[in-house]
Amino acid sequence: MTREEKSIAIEDLTAKLAGVSVVYLTDTSGLDAETTSNLRRACFKAGIKLEVVKNTLLEKAMEASDVDFGDLPSTLKGNTSIMISDVANAPAKIIKEFRKKGQKPILKGAYITEDVYIGDENLDRLASIKSRAEVIGEIIGLLQSPAKRVLSALLNNAEGKSEE
Repeated sequence: MTREEKSIAIEDLTAKLAGVSVVYLTDTSGLDAETTSNLRRACFKAGIKLEVVKNTLLEKAMEASDVDFGDLPSTLKGNTSIMISDVANAPAKIIKEFRKKGQKPILKGAYITEDVYIGDENLDRLASIKSRAEVIGEIIGLLQSPAKRVLSALLNNAEGKSEE
């Protein structure tokens, strides 16, 4: 790879990292072709961009980015795949699903809305993060609950009076 090609690759990665709020770094080395294909397909269906990257290029892109990735560049050793998503827990759920069948992919680290998680031991915590849609659904459910109880009480009261 020439200097110009490296420069273009760094600019491309920097552009991909600009404005993202969810980035996962994983080790997918050793996966066979079928498993890798299934992983890519699952990521595509979930709206996750999956790409194998060169560590040095990604590290330089992280440095050039306006985002503070904290200690995340320290995880860039060995084979690295980057997962970019709009939903905080989606990559973690896919990783957990694939880990039911094998030991990979391994979570190296994650950046989620200014928080940095280093190490595979954070996988369960990341998978349990509620997505924006889930939080909104819970809030709507909580807001509807008192109104439903009032309506139910009024209906029960009205039915009781009509029988008398």
